Amino acid sequence: MEVANIPFVKSLEIKQDNKTLSLQYKEDILNHIETIHAGAQFTLAETQSGVFLQNLFPELQGRVIPLLRDSKIKYKKPAQSKIIAKASVDEDVVVKFKKQFEKRGRGSIEVSVDIYDANDMLVCEASFTWFVSVVI
Repeated sequence: MEVANIPFVKSLEIKQDNKTLSLQYKEDILNHIETIHAGAQFTLAETQSGVFLQNLFPELQGRVIPLLRDSKIKYKKPAQSKIIAKASVDEDVVVKFKKQFEKRGRGSIEVSVDIYDANDMLVCEASFTWFVSVVI
């Protein structure tokens, strides 16, 4: 799925550059102290985790439905400029997921996402647990 086709993501104007997502600092996504709203940061991070998952397992595209099961987020610094999300998964987690998925046709995997501002300062860190199941 293309990020640009998700209505809520589109409304925030999240941009995709290859495998990385970003969000511009603009008035309509600011909070009461004129930093990027926590909800906008969450959406950027959650969307980045989904894009990363899709790129990690391209062979599953169209064969599975990934659903967000759990999330954890910590806001570290105020986001006062454009922000960029970067995702990662430990290799041992990928191996465990693949074994689980091959055995049962479903599995869970946790994707970590860090959000950085224009000065490469970590402003937010999050993790998202996805439940992935074969489409029946």
